[in-house]
Amino acid sequence: MKKEKLSCENARKISIVKALEFLGHLPTRNSEKEAWFLSPLRSETQASFKVSKTLNCWYDHGLGKGGNCIDLICEHSKVSVSDALAILAQVNSGTIKLQIQQQTHFKKSGVTIKQVKPIQHPALVQYLKKRKISLLAAKRFCKEIHYRIKDNYGFSIGLKNNSGGWELRNKYFKSSSSPKDLKWITNGSQNLIVVEGMFDLLSLVTLFPNLKREADFLILNSVAFADKALPYFDCYEVVELYLDQDEAGRKITIYFLNETSKCIDKSEFYTVEKDVNAWLMKTN
Repeated sequence: MKKEKLSCENARKISIVKALEFLGHLPTRNSEKEAWFLSPLRSETQASFKVSKTLNCWYDHGLGKGGNCIDLICEHSKVSVSDALAILAQVNSGTIKLQIQQQTHFKKSGVTIKQVKPIQHPALVQYLKKRKISLLAAKRFCKEIHYRIKDNYGFSIGLKNNSGGWELRNKYFKSSSSPKDLKWITNGSQNLIVVEGMFDLLSLVTLFPNLKREADFLILNSVAFADKALPYFDCYEVVELYLDQDEAGRKITIYFLNETSKCIDKSEFYTVEKDVNAWLMKTN
């Protein structure tokens, strides 16, 4: 059966807030009548993009223009009205969850772990320093990993995941050993902090040293593990999200917020940067 196309009349009725969520944008202020966003049409640090929920229209104070839902998609994605209707049809059908579900079968890594020891190599210590990471924090969660890839030898900062594989990072190398998985760190807390990667974890603990005793942590290690992360949330009263500000990170944030009221988006303080570590490196 041929799928019925979305009409302009019905497209204009779609919630602009919902459409912005689909595009990866969350409000910085929200009330019953209106919501304010960092403009999805340009770069800014203070929210000046207003959505009237009662009228279901938007206005970008920085650009001096506004409109309805179709206008927004045309302006945002630089597409025709017909293409905008196709995008809004996806919004209307609630396919945001499907869009962030990704293949979780990873190819077997060619990395062979040869040695695991405390972080001490000068090159790795310097790498941590360059990324503004406390050596004490890194030693608390990570190890120095020596490995081979075919005939090549290397060493990296490593974080061991739940299945025994390692996330590996150095100045020139970003990879992992098999099997790929997320990492759960428990301290008996009722508060869970969720991040995407090891340097998000290390950045937070560098910024707030007491967190390593006051919270549990879940490191996704891949956006593909979003669904796999959800059952962990059941163990907690509060789930704080410190996820990336790119398109994938925002969609996962929205996904988690929609799945449970326990989740709180904590990205506001680093919203002008891609992630926590980028913010830490720029401001410290």
